[in-house]
Amino acid sequence: MISAVVQPFRLALFRGEADPASPRSRRLRPAMPRPLRGLLPFDHLDLVQVADLLLAWALFGTVLSDLTNLTEAAPQPMWLLWLTATGFSLPVALRDRWPLAAWRLALALLPSALWMSHLLDGARSFLMQGAIMCLLVLYSVAVRCDRRITSAVWAISLVAAWFVLGESVVPAGIALSVVVLFGYNVRVRRSATLSRDTAVEERSVLAERARIARELHDVVAHHLSVIAIQAEAVPLEAGGDPARLDAGLAQIRGLSLEAIKELRQVLGVLRDEDGRTDTAPAPGLDRMDELVANARTAGLAVLVKRSGELDGLPKAVEVSAYRIVQESLSNAMRHAPGSTVAVELVRDDHLRIRVTNGPASRPGGPRGAGHGLLGMRERASLLGGSLETGPMEGGGFEVKAVLPLEGAS
Repeated sequence: MISAVVQPFRLALFRGEADPASPRSRRLRPAMPRPLRGLLPFDHLDLVQVADLLLAWALFGTVLSDLTNLTEAAPQPMWLLWLTATGFSLPVALRDRWPLAAWRLALALLPSALWMSHLLDGARSFLMQGAIMCLLVLYSVAVRCDRRITSAVWAISLVAAWFVLGESVVPAGIALSVVVLFGYNVRVRRSATLSRDTAVEERSVLAERARIARELHDVVAHHLSVIAIQAEAVPLEAGGDPARLDAGLAQIRGLSLEAIKELRQVLGVLRDEDGRTDTAPAPGLDRMDELVANARTAGLAVLVKRSGELDGLPKAVEVSAYRIVQESLSNAMRHAPGSTVAVELVRDDHLRIRVTNGPASRPGGPRGAGHGLLGMRERASLLGGSLETGPMEGGGFEVKAVLPLEGAS
């Protein structure tokens, strides 16, 4: 129990540290003018720190001037005058970068101010400068320090104010309390804003990760399915003919290079400096013939039917349509090799996609975890569309997607 009470005071006086400062807005931290960039060791001008330095210089000058005038009749050592003036000014200069250290310095230099007041028979002409310094430093502590540290700093400051002001401590105590509460309220609001921004950023990262995962799955699943089937079929089709074997291997090599190219593009998602422009690969319906040709080389009999004007579709719709057809063909290669696949694309007020495959002509691979179907469903859902999948009567599989055109970009 005693340790819990004493610990905040230990943190305030010795071991505690303030949180890092929040980033400044551009208005409070403008870029340094070009002529001065080579002369000064920083690229931006922090207006808050500049204001603190100017105020600290003003406090130092006014306190030193007052003390000099008051000690004309009874001169005091100059170092004592400078030390007292420093106690009223240096904490203000330090409060932005090291608020807790600034408060500790003000507390450590308080005896010099009390001694000077004693030598001057209780003169308090520099009381206003002390109030300005104390309130600014306490505000910085409340904004940047833990609640326990802030509470201990407030309590110690009240005791120090009582030593300085005696019976007049009540107005000062009210002022200190208001400043501490205001600073703590600012801290709470900043923490809430930071938590909200962090949550938004985390959701954006997860969405980006899911998007890249879908792209990787579509690229890898399709190309590797074609390559695997080609690698198995080429030696059989060549029948010992070196020319046919070389042609088949060249085709496999071309598919491999295409897969590597797309993988590099997906993994190297390029952005501009602000992270707004996404230049990741975005295949569209103009590459549908290439996609169908690859599927045919893997042993599928693919029939394509187009209806309506398919040019000028929103890019997001084209990418999703391409990936849905690609994944459907990849599934047919793996699970229904040698089957007949019908691809139908119809444009009216929506883009309607239907991909069906008949029964396999030879045994296919085992069913996977269904990530491909999940990825297709997510693509359709992100555009506000729908996707239905399932087996057909008599064998085979069907994929039906409806992608809205309005609102897509």
